[in-house]
Amino acid sequence: MNKKSDEFAKRLLSAFRIEAEEHLKNITSGLIELEKGPEQQAKTEVIETVFREAHSLKGAARAVNLTDIEKICQSLEGVFSSLKRNEIHLGPFMFDTLHRAVDILGELNIPDGSAVDKAGISIIIENIDKIQKGQTEAVKTQPEPKVIPAGEPVRREKQQFSDTIRISAEKMDALLRQGEEMFALKLMANQNLEDIDDLIRMFGTWYKQWSAIYPTMCEFRRLQEKGGRQDEKEGIYNHRNYKLFEFIDTTHENMKTLENRLIEFRRAGYRQRYATGLMVDNLLGEMKAILMLPFSTLLETFPKFVRDLSRDQGKDIELVISGEEIEIDRRILEEMKVVFIHLLRNAIDHGIEKPEIRLQNKKASRGKIKITVSRMEGNKVNILLSDDGAGIDMQVLKGVLMKKGIVPPEDAERLTEQDILAIVFQSGVSTSPIITDISGRGLGLAIAREKIEKLGGQIVLETHRHTGTSLSITLPLTLITFRGLLVNVAEREFIVPTINVEKAVRVSGDEIKTVENRDTLSLNGVTLPLSKLANILGLEEKNGNAATMTVLVLTSQGKRIGFVVNEVLGEQEVLIKGLSQPLVRVRNIAGATILGSGKVAPVLNVSDLIKSATKHAASPLKTEIAHEKEKKSILVVEDSITSRMLIKNILETFGYHVKTAVDGVDAVMQLKTEKFDLVVSDVDMPRMNGFDLTAKIRSDKKFSELPVILVTALESRADRERGIDVGANAYIVKSSFDQVNLLEIVGRLI
Repeated sequence: MNKKSDEFAKRLLSAFRIEAEEHLKNITSGLIELEKGPEQQAKTEVIETVFREAHSLKGAARAVNLTDIEKICQSLEGVFSSLKRNEIHLGPFMFDTLHRAVDILGELNIPDGSAVDKAGISIIIENIDKIQKGQTEAVKTQPEPKVIPAGEPVRREKQQFSDTIRISAEKMDALLRQGEEMFALKLMANQNLEDIDDLIRMFGTWYKQWSAIYPTMCEFRRLQEKGGRQDEKEGIYNHRNYKLFEFIDTTHENMKTLENRLIEFRRAGYRQRYATGLMVDNLLGEMKAILMLPFSTLLETFPKFVRDLSRDQGKDIELVISGEEIEIDRRILEEMKVVFIHLLRNAIDHGIEKPEIRLQNKKASRGKIKITVSRMEGNKVNILLSDDGAGIDMQVLKGVLMKKGIVPPEDAERLTEQDILAIVFQSGVSTSPIITDISGRGLGLAIAREKIEKLGGQIVLETHRHTGTSLSITLPLTLITFRGLLVNVAEREFIVPTINVEKAVRVSGDEIKTVENRDTLSLNGVTLPLSKLANILGLEEKNGNAATMTVLVLTSQGKRIGFVVNEVLGEQEVLIKGLSQPLVRVRNIAGATILGSGKVAPVLNVSDLIKSATKHAASPLKTEIAHEKEKKSILVVEDSITSRMLIKNILETFGYHVKTAVDGVDAVMQLKTEKFDLVVSDVDMPRMNGFDLTAKIRSDKKFSELPVILVTALESRADRERGIDVGANAYIVKSSFDQVNLLEIVGRLI
C-alpha cells in the first residue's frame, strides 16, 4: 500500500469510528425503548430502526475490513429480521445478550479494539444465534463487558473530546450564517466613512466660500465702529449691527471647531473600518477554513465508481486524479457530486470506446479519464475533466438537433462548431442510440451546467473527433461572498454577479438596429440581441429613451445578450441571502443582499434573465402543445397482468391513450390495425419476446421510426447491448423502475 492509499485508509477508518458511535447509540436507544414494552405500531417502528442501524453498521464495517464488528452485526441483523417477521419474541435473555453485544461492539470500535477477547466474540455471536432459533438460555457464559476502575478515563471518550467534537452540518451552517450577518457591519462601516468624507467635502466647499467673504465682513465692521453713534435711531441701528458682527465671529470660531471634529470623526471612522473589517474578515476566514474540505473527500470515491461502471460496459478505463489536495467550500463539493457522476457517466458511456475499437483506431486498449484541479487567480478553482475517447461526432449531433426540431434543417449547415457545442447543454440533446439507467436522456450536461452556474461558476466544452473531449469548469472557492455590479434600473438598485458580466459599454441610440422585430447591438463585429432590463423585470421607467445608454453584456449557458440599464453604480463584495417562504423561487431573482446604506437590493439570476429575454422577444407559444400529449397513443406489451395494468394505469393517469398486448405476437397484430406513437414492452414473454418484437418493428419500414422502450428484469451488460442491437430507444430495469423515470423517458421519445 502506497503512502497516499495508507492515508486514505486512516481517514476512512476515522470516519467509520465516528459513524459507528452514532449507530451504536441508536441501537442502544432502540433496545431501551423496546424494554419499555411499547404499543405494537411503535414497537414495529423501533424494530425496523434498529434493524437498519445494524445493517448500516455491518456494511460500514465491511468497507474498512473490521470483520469482528461485521460478524456481530450480521447476527444482530438476523435477530431483528426474525422479530420483524414475528418468528421470535422479546425476552430478558434477549435484551441482556443484545446489550452485551453492543458493549462489545463499542470496545471493538476504539483504536485498540483488536485486543478484545476473541473467545468472548464467539460466545456472544453463538448466543445471539440461539436467540434467533428461539432458545431463551445461554449454553455458555455471556462475556461481561470490561469494568473501568473509578477515576480511570474511558479511552474512547478521551480521544473523542480531546481531538475532535462532532457537530451537525446544519448547526455549522447556522453558525456560518450568523457569522455572515457581520459582513453587513463591514459594509456599513465603509458606508459611514464615505458619508463622513462627503460631509467633509461639502463643509470644505462652504468653509472656502465663508473664508473668502469673512475679510469683507471684518472691514465692514471696522468702518461701522469708526463712524460712531450720531443719534438714537442710528444708535439702535449700530447696536443691531454689533450683534450681527458678534454672531459672525462666533460662527467663524465654531466652524473651525466643527472642521476639527469632522476630521477626528474621519480618523475614528478609518480606525473603525479597519477594526471591523479585520474582525469580520478573520471570522469569515476561520469559518471558511472550517467549511473548506479537500477535493479528495469527493474524488477518492470515483476510481471505484469508474471501475465498476466501465466493467459493466465492457470497457477498460483508468481514472487519473491530480490536485485533489486543493480545498473548497463543503457546500460546493456537495453540489458537485451529482455533476461529477453525470459527467463521468457521459465519458464512460459516450466517450471511451471499447478495447477492440480503440485497438482498431491505434489507441491503447485502456481508456483514460483525467480530473485535474488547479487554483486560479481571484479566489477561483478550475476543474478539467478530459477523456481520450471518440469525441463528439458533429454530423451525428446535427442530425439529432434536426430530428428533435431544435434546429431547422436550413439552419443546421450554417451552425459553427461552437454553436453546436452550446446547444449540447440543452436538456434532451443526446447522441446515444438508447436510453438506459446510465445515460442517453440528454440530461447530464444540462444538469451539470445548471448546478455549476447556480454555484456562480461556468463550464466550457471542447471536443476533437477520435481524440477526446474535455470539460473546463470554473468555480468559486467559497459561497460566502462574491463580487457584484450595483446597477440602477428604473430608479431601483440591483446586483448583477460580476462573473456573468462580459463587459459594460456606453452606446448611442443610433447604434441600436432592429432585426426581425427585435433590438440588436453590434459589438466587435458580432450582433447581439438587446433588451431593456426594466422591461424584463416588469418595471416602469419614468424617463423616455436617452441619447446614450449603458449596456451590460451578460453571458450564461453559452448565450450572450445585452441589457440596457440606467447606470452602473460600482462593484462591491456581495453577501447573498436566499429567499424564504413563500418566495423560495422567484423568476429572475437569485436572492437579496444588504447594501452598506442598509437598503436591501435583489441579486439577479442571469440565467433566468437570458431565458426571459429570449421568451420576451419570441413569438407566442402554441397553445396546442399543452393538448398534444392527450392525442398520443401507446401500446403496452406485457404478459404479466399485474405489470401490464400498472404501466397502463401510470400512462393513462398522465393523459396518454393506452392499449395493451399480452405478448409480441399480439402486439404485431395490433400494430398492423392501429396507429401507435410508442411501444412499451417487456422482454421475457411467451411466443415472441421483447427483443424479437423490437427487431420485427425495425425490419418493417412502416414502423422503423416507432420508439420502443424495453422494461425488463434482465440487467446484465449483454442484455443491454442486445437491446441496442435490435434498435430499442430505451432500456429500463425493473429493479430500479419508478413512474417518474418511465414518464420522463416517454415524454422525451414522443
